[in-house]
Amino acid sequence: MQRATARAVATAGLAAGLALALRPAGTVAAVDPRFPRERLWVARVLGARLVAQHALLLVRPGPAVAGAAVAVDGLHAASMLPLLGHPAYRRAALVSGGFASATAAGLAVAARSERR
Repeated sequence: MQRATARAVATAGLAAGLALALRPAGTVAAVDPRFPRERLWVARVLGARLVAQHALLLVRPGPAVAGAAVAVDGLHAASMLPLLGHPAYRRAALVSGGFASATAAGLAVAARSERR
């Protein structure tokens, strides 16, 4: 496991999670001003999940935690696909799903490099 890569991914995830959890309105408005304001609670919940997941990864950047994070981020990215058909959620789903895909890929590469 490339711990430096895992820590870099975790730092980015933690920063995104903190922004969503603590300042959901401003963070979501920067991504998609059309996102429904009454759904900001979803951003706060996602932020809390990201904080928990990536804080754990920072503390324990090993293969087991990284593997779990890859699975969770992969599921999250997949869950964004149905929202791409809804104009009010499309941009937020693209950004959120894209970020989850990128973090999952980064962690998978870091974990794979250890096996070589």
